[in-house]
Amino acid sequence: MKTPFIRLALVGTASVLCCASIQAASVAPVASEHGMVVSAQHLATQVGVDVLKKGGNAIDAAVAVGYALAVVYPAAGNLGGGGFMTLQLADGRKTFLDFAKKHP
Repeated sequence: MKTPFIRLALVGTASVLCCASIQAASVAPVASEHGMVVSAQHLATQVGVDVLKKGGNAIDAAVAVGYALAVVYPAAGNLGGGGFMTLQLADGRKTFLDFAKKHP
């Protein structure tokens, strides 16, 4: 079964996914036709790549990278954070998720 392409942007806990200039080791990019994973830590990036290779979609990979970053790069955030996610599905539908923390 072909996984639909999902364009993903994260802000908040995993914002390091889109701004990986924080002392990230320079590793030669790997070309791909079906996805891309970027983070500030190579082990977390590899987790995302592995998820995509096993058939996961961009959301699966982003969540896995977020959990991995909490372990291998704790300055990137932690598991209790919140954020926002903008999605564009392969059929053109767009949606926005607000998973910001709720305070009493």
